[in-house]
Amino acid sequence: MNFYQSLYPQLDALGLQAWSQQLQQTLPDKLSLESHGMMAVWQTALQGLPGIRPSRIELKNGVEIGRAEDLVNVSHEELTNKLKAFHPWRKGPYSLFGVDIDTEWRSDWKWERVLPHIQSLTGRKVLDIGCGNGYHGWRMRGEGAEFVLGIDPTLVSVMQFQVMQRYLRDPQHHLLPLGIEDVPANLACFDSVFSMGVLYHRRSPLDHLLELKGCLRPGGELILETLIVEGDKATIFMPDGRYAKMRNVWFLPSIEAMILWLQRCGFKDIACVDTNRTGTKEQHRTEWMTFESLSDYLDPQDPTKTIEGHPAPLRAIFVATKP
Repeated sequence: MNFYQSLYPQLDALGLQAWSQQLQQTLPDKLSLESHGMMAVWQTALQGLPGIRPSRIELKNGVEIGRAEDLVNVSHEELTNKLKAFHPWRKGPYSLFGVDIDTEWRSDWKWERVLPHIQSLTGRKVLDIGCGNGYHGWRMRGEGAEFVLGIDPTLVSVMQFQVMQRYLRDPQHHLLPLGIEDVPANLACFDSVFSMGVLYHRRSPLDHLLELKGCLRPGGELILETLIVEGDKATIFMPDGRYAKMRNVWFLPSIEAMILWLQRCGFKDIACVDTNRTGTKEQHRTEWMTFESLSDYLDPQDPTKTIEGHPAPLRAIFVATKP
């Protein structure tokens, strides 16, 4: 399956010819049948989705594609079962021809917290790091972003994105099966760069901030969301083992420490624009994501603590500008 033919000339137009050529060589292997034990199942399921033209598309106030009455020769139950082949659905929610995909995360709630505090996305070229299945990218397109490029190495998320692309056919939104380490340094061409829920998974958070800065054009805006802890400029928490059952959580800064990191990395106009304690209505187990979720990660006797006794997830959104 070649999902990226329309992407390469767009990268060329951004002055990223070398990266475009590299991707043309490497992407086929990333989504080959050998890339994941479930890839054959996902590709068969994707090809088996009904070929329907949606009678409506909504991306600004949610992600809603088509209406239930658009379904022809396939029932609501049959479409539901086809979509569940791509379990687990973590980011959303989506509505597809009347099938409501109740994802683990209410990603729309995060978007509602982010949107009032960022520069208008109209006409902007956007890079979304660690984008999951591209939910926020669709919302960015709904806000008028000219071009959205998401990256995420989780292959089931990439295939979920392709489910939506089957019906949206949007040549201005792409999701690459890559991590930030696969992105060339100093692209310096994006107007907005999003990194939401990534920083605490990086062993070197300052290197990550510098990578993000390198992707921005001068004057471009960084939008960063991360786990934090309460404290002063000197407060940085590093769990001694797992955090909320996650093995790959490294550094949780205070708000002041995060602002200092951004300053030391050369950003300006830095602000923390939102804090939010993650609750079990925002992150929860559903029939579309049946594995453990937040309620399993918290102390059942004290929800202000994780199961390991650490401070429960507290998230903050920061905005900053590249000089």
